Amino acid sequence: MRFMLIGRATKESEAGAFPKPDAIAAMQKYNEELIKAGILLAAEGLSPTRKGARVVFRGEERTVIDGPFTESKELIAGFTIIQVKSLAEAIEWVKRAPNLSPDGESVVEIRKLMDIEDFGEDFTPNAEIAKVKY
Repeated sequence: MRFMLIGRATKESEAGAFPKPDAIAAMQKYNEELIKAGILLAAEGLSPTRKGARVVFRGEERTVIDGPFTESKELIAGFTIIQVKSLAEAIEWVKRAPNLSPDGESVVEIRKLMDIEDFGEDFTPNAEIAKVKY
């Protein structure tokens, strides 16, 4: 099973402030543990929302909203994708992650990525897409 570990944004990450060197070192050490365990598929940080945009869909209409976005508690600052056997295992790995928040509080959301099998037997994927291995 593949899981996305979603790191929530903070006031500091939205301001574009980089974590302190000791926090970066702790995260690098954690990522190295994920690599050694053979479960790390991807790990990326995201730039602040002021450098992004949203596209709102209403029927056939598309509206572009430029960042920054104000509800920082719902924003994503980065993500990691791991491949483990269960949600319980993903939770155990997240509990080992360093807390990078300067104020001591942070949130990591864990979401299972959908696999072809999750869509049921009636789902017939595009032949080219079906060749992709995770």
